Amino acid sequence: MKFLQYNENGHIKLAVKRDDCVIPLQAIDENLPQNMKGLILKGRAVLDELRQKISAYDGSTLALDEIEFALPVGDPERFLCLGLNYVDHAKEGNNALPEHPAIFMRTPTSLAAHQQPLLLPKVNKKLDYEAELLVVIGKQAKFLTKDNALDAVWGYSLFNDGSVRPYQRWSTQWTMGKNFDQTGGFGPWIVTPDELPPGAQGLKIEMRLNGQVMQHANTNDMVFDVVTTLVQISECMTLQPGDCIAMGTPSGVGYPRNPPVFLQADDIAEVEVEGIGILKNAIALEA
Repeated sequence: MKFLQYNENGHIKLAVKRDDCVIPLQAIDENLPQNMKGLILKGRAVLDELRQKISAYDGSTLALDEIEFALPVGDPERFLCLGLNYVDHAKEGNNALPEHPAIFMRTPTSLAAHQQPLLLPKVNKKLDYEAELLVVIGKQAKFLTKDNALDAVWGYSLFNDGSVRPYQRWSTQWTMGKNFDQTGGFGPWIVTPDELPPGAQGLKIEMRLNGQVMQHANTNDMVFDVVTTLVQISECMTLQPGDCIAMGTPSGVGYPRNPPVFLQADDIAEVEVEGIGILKNAIALEA
């Protein structure tokens, strides 16, 4: 199943995608949660019952092109990202492979929903793209093991880890370059794990800029897969429902190219992962 949030008259609504339409969850059952975090807190057990209700629903629906997408998780307690998690991406930037997952954080204000513009910062126009698989945590978890790590996953989504490269290179900490307002695309929905291979392995991942393929790889190419990443993160911190973890980007980003390629105003950036969908954002100048 694919769950999403959308904005209706200033209110965030929760819905499920069925074929080419959207069904508000409150239309299926008014007792269901009104937002994604509430649904995640219900746990996986609610999904089997919900699947039957969605299949049987014959009421009114919304077209995908008539809704205003919101972030799938509106205000995650943690938004973690991996750096240098594909071998070829590390090589293209002349970086050594990390011995452990290289974790950094993004703030909610740096995120943009599907079809919401990514902002080209006033102070620096070297905004780069990064196609990534994203993991959404479904339950509180600490000291996960390889045997139970995937039990903590509620679903998968897409991320474009927009990076202002000069600010990222200011120091060994990447916080500044990774947290400009509204530079990271997240969406369009969250796909439940039953629709994908375990750990979202073996999936095509691609980034297109104005229709041209810039990145093309497979999630099998990750240095640290989802299981290994969750095990190591949970050694440090207690994961919470709704936490998001972006799994790093493959080779083909803009800055190592000759000449370098950066996002420009009116560009269209698309991230696609097989079985999940397409995240699409236009690029706009920051006001």
